[in-house]
Amino acid sequence: MTDLLRDRDRALLAFEARRPGHSSAKEEAIRAELGLTPARYYQLLDRLIDAESALAEDPLLVRRLRRIRDDAARRRVDRTAASAG
Repeated sequence: MTDLLRDRDRALLAFEARRPGHSSAKEEAIRAELGLTPARYYQLLDRLIDAESALAEDPLLVRRLRRIRDDAARRRVDRTAASAG
């Protein structure tokens, strides 16, 4: 990802700021407003929040999303370790 955000990247961040969380209404809005499938939206958003340009654009949102993602990954690792042990 380059240091400059594209319009689509800004739109993804703005959308996520307006519609946090997960719901069927959000999935419908992703399709209607962004023209993406929810799976593709979350793939792009996950990649985007690693970009320093995204952090510069909306530091609170990006840090929150990184924290949510990292916590979920940590829980998956903990579950895997618990089931293996």
